[in-house]
Amino acid sequence: MRGSNLAEDLLAIYNALRLAFGHQHWWPAETPFETMIGAILTQNVSWTNAAQAIRNLEGAGLLDPHTLAAAKTSEIARLIVPSRYYNQKAERIREFSRIYVAEFAADPAVMAAADTDELRRRLLAIRGLGKETVDTILLYACEKPVFVVDAYTRRVFSRYGLLPEDASYDRTQRLFAENLEPDVELFNDYHAQVVHLGKTICRKSPLCDRCPIREVRETLCCEKTVSLAAGNP
Repeated sequence: MRGSNLAEDLLAIYNALRLAFGHQHWWPAETPFETMIGAILTQNVSWTNAAQAIRNLEGAGLLDPHTLAAAKTSEIARLIVPSRYYNQKAERIREFSRIYVAEFAADPAVMAAADTDELRRRLLAIRGLGKETVDTILLYACEKPVFVVDAYTRRVFSRYGLLPEDASYDRTQRLFAENLEPDVELFNDYHAQVVHLGKTICRKSPLCDRCPIREVRETLCCEKTVSLAAGNP
């Protein structure tokens, strides 16, 4: 059963972010396959770098599942250098592309039609694809109502008092899955809003006085949570 108080808080937080930042229109890609490759490329690097790597692949005529599946990893790697860890990512991209072609006919509709849990398990079995990457593919490319968790999510909601600082990926994801109705559009923009908040305001050294969600719950605010986390009374 969904907790009504938590649900209200989570929706109030989203609404405050949306009001402050506007719709984020995320994920920035022209095709579902570009989104899938972008999810792999953006691992441990900024989106700016990942976007440059995508442009390089597109410029070389390689942003195609069949072409990438048949390409040499060295050929892929030299084009995605801006994304860092390019040799490992080249292997992941080629393996993912091969599976996408062989098991899903290189068709996003075929992939999206698969059972969510089974598809998630299959993608997690691909070497180098972790939960955040897979869930990004599920939400943004396949339009599955799966909430994506990242370091910003854990940072924001632990500071806000809704999660412990050391909350796992699964526990953080359950906070949203168990208290919000499964809604692709909401999960899509909510994640993007949290990322924007984490990059601009709720940074490692937070700018709490500028935070648009600090007054959503009167008993918990960013400044109080950060103070307690630092060991101050």
